[in-house]
Order: sequence, then C-alpha cells, then structure tokens
Amino acid sequence: METVTDLPHKTRVVEHTWIPLRDGTRLAARMWIPEGAEDDPVPAILEYIPYRKRDFTRKRDERTHPYFAGHGYAALRVDLRGSGDSEGVLTDEYLPSELDDGEDVLAWIAEQPWCDGSVGMIGISWGGFNGLQLAARRPRALKAIVTCSSTDDRYADDVHYMGGCLLGDNLSWASTMFAYNALPPDPALVGDRWRAMWHQRLEGSGLWLETWLRHQHRDAYWRHGSVCEDYAAIDCPVLAVSGWADGYSNAVFRLLENLDVPRAGLIGPWSHVYPHLGTPGPAIGFLQEVVRWFDRWLKGIENGIDDEPMLRAWMQDAVRPVATYDHRPGRWVAESVWPTPRIVTRRHPLTRGRILEPRESPGALEPRAIQSPLSLGLFAGKWCSYAAAPDLPHDQREEDGGALVFDTEPLPQRLEILGRAVADLVLVPDQPVAMIAVRLIDVAPDGKATRITYGLLNLCHRDGHEAPRPLEPGVPVRVAVKLNDVAQAVPKGHRIRLALSTSYWPLAWPPPRPVTLQVHPEESALLLPERPAVQLDDEVEFGPPMGTSPLETETVETGEHNWLVTRDLAADRSQLEVIEDQGAWRIRAHGLEVRRKTYEWYRSTADDFTSVEGEVLTTRALSRGPWSAETVARTHLSCDEENFLVHATLDAYESGRRVFAETWDLVIPRELV
Repeated sequence: METVTDLPHKTRVVEHTWIPLRDGTRLAARMWIPEGAEDDPVPAILEYIPYRKRDFTRKRDERTHPYFAGHGYAALRVDLRGSGDSEGVLTDEYLPSELDDGEDVLAWIAEQPWCDGSVGMIGISWGGFNGLQLAARRPRALKAIVTCSSTDDRYADDVHYMGGCLLGDNLSWASTMFAYNALPPDPALVGDRWRAMWHQRLEGSGLWLETWLRHQHRDAYWRHGSVCEDYAAIDCPVLAVSGWADGYSNAVFRLLENLDVPRAGLIGPWSHVYPHLGTPGPAIGFLQEVVRWFDRWLKGIENGIDDEPMLRAWMQDAVRPVATYDHRPGRWVAESVWPTPRIVTRRHPLTRGRILEPRESPGALEPRAIQSPLSLGLFAGKWCSYAAAPDLPHDQREEDGGALVFDTEPLPQRLEILGRAVADLVLVPDQPVAMIAVRLIDVAPDGKATRITYGLLNLCHRDGHEAPRPLEPGVPVRVAVKLNDVAQAVPKGHRIRLALSTSYWPLAWPPPRPVTLQVHPEESALLLPERPAVQLDDEVEFGPPMGTSPLETETVETGEHNWLVTRDLAADRSQLEVIEDQGAWRIRAHGLEVRRKTYEWYRSTADDFTSVEGEVLTTRALSRGPWSAETVARTHLSCDEENFLVHATLDAYESGRRVFAETWDLVIPRELV
C-alpha cells in the first residue's frame, strides 16, 4: 500500500471525546477534523462499531480516517454502547437501542460547528450492517452510505444461518464477541470508573450464542434489521462492497436489484477486509473511490460517478486449489445495470454422472443414492474468510469421494459466469430432517478441483425459512438450491463439476441422523448465469491502494495462523483445529499493549451425527505498566438428536488475579435443524 502524506487539508486529531445520548449514556469517539472547519464547516463521515477504537481497530483506523479528513471531511470512529471506551452494556447485535443511539450520534455530529449538517456512514461488517439499518430510518443528517461486507437479510446471509442450516461460524463469532464484550475501557481515558464499567459489562453482556440458537427460523428477531423487509425505506445513495472470499457478496446483487436510489456495487477477490487492504489481491485504491462517492453525494460535486457502471466485479480466472492466495488472477468487468439482460441463464440437464448441454436430453434414469461421510467438509474452509489464512477451500478431490458428482465434457471454449447458479433438484429423503450441500467446481485437465461457489439448504426449509416443515420419508421434493453469487471464468478444456452431499461439517451443523437422499437426475438440472465479454469491461480502472501513515507499534509477541486437519484412524475420529493467534503488540502513542488469540476445534466420530462438537477458546488482554486486564472465554457446543448442548465459561483477570467467573450450561431444543 502506498502511504500518502501530502493531502489537500491539514487535520487535527481529537483522541477522545464524549457524545451524549438521549438517556444520559455517553459514547466514546475519536475524531480527525480538517483545520479551519469551525470557520468553514465540512461534511462528516462516521464509522460506528464495537471493535474498540483505542486499540483493536486502531491500526486500520490510522490508515483510513486521516485520509478522509485530509480530503475535507470530519472523520469519526465511535464505539458502540458498552464497547471500547463507551459507557453502558452491549447485549446483542443491531438492537433497536443501537440504532436509537446511532440516530443520536448522527444528530450530534450534524450540530457541531465543524460540520455543515451532512453526514455519510462507512463500515465493514457490523458497521456495514448498521449503516444500512440507519439509512432505512432516514435520519435527516444521513445523506449517503458505503456498506462493506454486510447484508440486507440477517437470516439468509449472515454468520448465523445459511439456507436454514446452522453455520459453524455462528459458534466462533459468538465466542469472539463473548471476549470482546468482556474487555474494560482504558483507565487512561475514563479514569477510576474503569473497574465499575468493566464489571457492569462482565455481569450484563450475556451469552449471545444462546439468543442466536433460540431463533433457528426466520422470525421477528431476524427480520429486525433486515432492510430487505422494506427496501423503499432507504432513500439515500448506497455504495455496496464485498469480495468473493467474503461471506457477504450476495447482498450486493440484491441491493442493486431492489433499491430505488443512486447505487453502485463493487466486488473484488477479497476476503472480509476493506478493498485497499484487500487479500487475496489485487487490492485497489478504495479510499479514492469512497472520497469520490461522498464528494458526489455529500458535497454535490458533479464528478461523473452517476454515469459509471452500476456493478464492477472481478472476473476470477482459474487457479490451482490451495487454502490461501496472495493474488487471484482475473480482470475487472462491468455492468451498467443489474440485473443485466446480457447474462443468459442456461439450464443444463443432469444425467448419470454428467452435466449435459441445454439441447441434450437425459432420457430415463434410475435414481442415484448419496449418504455422505460426516468428515466431508473438513477442506471447505471458513464460511467467511477473515484474511486469517489458510481459511479458503482446498482441493475438492478431498471432498468429492463422499459426494454425488456430475461433470461436463471438457469445455470447447472459455465460459464466464456472473451471478447466481442454481441447482434444481428432485430428491427423495429417508429422514424427516435433512440438508443438502451443493458445490460448483472447476476441474482442471490434471484433475485438480477448485471450488467456484456453493450453496446449502435445510430441506425442511424448502418452502421458506419462516415456517419449516419436516420431510416425509420416501416422498419426493423439488428444491432450488441457490449458490452464492460469483464471477468466474472456466478455461477451455476444463470441466465444470456439480457435487451434492448430505452434510458439510464443520462449515454447517449436520442433521440429527445420517441421511440418504435419492437424487432423480432426469428431473434435475444446473442453471448457470453465462456472460459474454463486453466492451464496457475495458472502462474499469482503479488507482493504487493508498492510506495514510501506519500506526507506530512494537511487536511484543509474534503470532501464528494455521488450519490443522487430523484423522485418528484407530478411533475413527476427525478434528479440524483453527489457530488464529495475532500475538501481542504495543501502541507507541499511548503505551497500551494488546494481545489477541483464538483457537477453535471441530470434532466428530465416524458417522455418529450426535458426536459433532465445536469448541472455541478466545483470549483478549490489555496492559500498560503494572496494570493489566485479561478475559478468557471458552464456548463448547455439542448435541444429541433433540437438543443443542451449550457449555460456556468466562473468566476475567486484573493484574493476574481472577476477579470474575461465570459458567453457563444450557439445553436448547433443535427445531428441524
């Protein structure tokens, strides 16, 4: 990344200020203000998240928000209620109180002497979510948003459930927030109140995993904060951004299709990171794009952004299958509108082991049976890659032996797909609760198999996620399994493979019992969104990735990232261990030392579907001189055929002495999951 220091505006930094809320609570903010803004007010850009402005996001903030301020915007990083240095307690994601607070923050910003009354919001993940949610509330000051790695539908496309299947990331994410929420504010900012604030959080934040497990269907809990419930509520311009290695690319397409405001979509090869930090590369000059977006919609500058393509996406070229990539080869493609009439969805019938051309007929066939081994899925990677490599899917030959596969003939010419593939399947289950995982794979001439995209469906959700129904064993069902949107080129001579499996652990929690599905190929098909190359592609260009000067830190302890798959053949036991150890570092500006470690274990035995278990251990620590605070959260999820079983512990230490401990033991009924 190129470091820029010569910006149009000089800025001053306000390390800490309080923003008062309607109930008397105060939120902590860090601000970058252009010099002279009190005399010549400027628009503002807000990022409003729980990930601690003082320490954990400071590296990222330091390269981003000064850039906005240097281009004539007041930039603010605000900690949510109960997080970082803010007062109060944080008890869940996207609560009405969070959005009420957000409206108060926007109003406060608009009233400041350095602000001209116009505010934009930017955020990735949580901040992308609440940007959309606040836009749907239409606060007067909010004029435009940039939403990255977010969703319009909290049930269909978030870390908790996918196609009605419980995701493994639901456990890991709950454990991550478990530890974050238990950290104290910095005593250097809040003074002697820090300990009381800390214990208020420890005692009040709760076990979020319980809440998410008690809402297994798309009920009012998930509808809240899902802007797809009323797209028309959003009346400000929206720039929606994601990456193909991220978990949130589908929402970009739905927002482009359903919003009726100035909007644009940008999808690169990246994981769950801002595009100027994008890995896999290529990273782009994203901050320049954000400034252009806000220049148009907050400052009213006619910079031509209205005339640019609605969608810009990285068309990925074929790669060998590995679990981490520094760079994904490909090219930028563009569509002036979405959906575009240029993309033709072709229906490819299935036959015995083959995917046919649309004009071919499969003829009469016997059904094919599949019951996948429980170990299928150990090489699936994360539902959402967090740039903590190696967390991408590995060679799919490791998985295909336990799946029912259909291949095309070698392609006679290069094929490009853009959008959502669908598997239209007729299935006969032998159990009342079943799932299907569908993978689309690029098979090279040497047999190496790279996953292009995939989809999951809890078959009890075949008619929707609000009111699932058990299956009738022996009775056929027709389902349309929607795969994640993608842009992928498959070269001449390669094959496309469709792989069907009855489990995908640990990416998704398996059904209560092993399932056999009878697949009727002659009534099934693969629908591919095929795209011709167009001249518009030549117009897509981005500047180099830029950022302001990096944060000055000292490495205290190096970290480690790894995924380890082990098979104990004597016990017929499988385990995936995920190591995400970011080590420890000291922030020179204020002397705070930060430590962050997470370990995950996912286990199963043979084909005992009640043996599956996930365990996550998270450690977060802060220290300065003789003072230190550390939280250790351990969460364990297992099951029997009727219930999920949760055991969790939270311990907190002050200067090495344990000052808080709590244990949870819960039994939560499975509801057709």
